[in-house]
Amino acid sequence: MYKIKEAASLTGVSSYTLRYYEKEGILPPIGRDSGGRRIYTEENIAWIEIVTCLKQTNMPVAQIKEIVRLSIIGDDTIEDRKKILLEHRKEMLCRVDELKKGIKKIDKKIAYYEGAIDC
Repeated sequence: MYKIKEAASLTGVSSYTLRYYEKEGILPPIGRDSGGRRIYTEENIAWIEIVTCLKQTNMPVAQIKEIVRLSIIGDDTIEDRKKILLEHRKEMLCRVDELKKGIKKIDKKIAYYEGAIDC
């Protein structure tokens, strides 16, 4: 069990952001202690890590929320969650291809500049 500052430290996500994620439904509900303070479990930490990963890969917040919502419903939604992730993966692979093309163009420009400097 972790307090919010410990969870923030473990995941690299600020306490403010953790509160926001919970409020907006980007994370499943977080348990509370008898004083009403958030208590994070290992499962919550894992959720924070997957949400962070999805955000870093530019998954829209609405899709992240949908995965959380479906997860709360239970195992009957695994196929739906898998579909969302497969589609996101496909989009990521397209972006990787676009980045590779951009890198090639930049490499050509660098080679051109290097040739111009050598003259």
